[in-house]
Amino acid sequence: MSIQLAESDFQILKCFPVMSQLRPHQEQAKFVEQVRYQMKEGYQLVFLEVEEQAVAVAGFRISNCLASGKFLYIDDLVVDELKRSHSYGKQLFQWLIEYARNHDCKHLSLDSGVQRFAAHRFYLMQRMSITSHHFSMEL
Repeated sequence: MSIQLAESDFQILKCFPVMSQLRPHQEQAKFVEQVRYQMKEGYQLVFLEVEEQAVAVAGFRISNCLASGKFLYIDDLVVDELKRSHSYGKQLFQWLIEYARNHDCKHLSLDSGVQRFAAHRFYLMQRMSITSHHFSMEL
């Protein structure tokens, strides 16, 4: 088992089967291009690999804001549905916490769809707090 940042196109593409479980609207043919575009804006992709297969993936970025200072924001966090309950999510989440600490972040945050009850249980078990409501509208 290893956890590493996806840097090559091959590594990015290796993350697609897992990421597509969370983001089914993404197309494999455009996935690397989309990730590379987001990387120009600070996005990073990290994956936990077991026997040369990505089983957990997270997309994140480091940013700053007036409300909380420097923070790590998790855009995407998903474990392969066939590999859940093996602590892969917890291990990847702990890696993200350490990465944030090592980069002088004061907070780690994410948004989670209101319907994702299992994810909410996971985040609460990781000692995260529900600190706000997120509002949005399509334009």
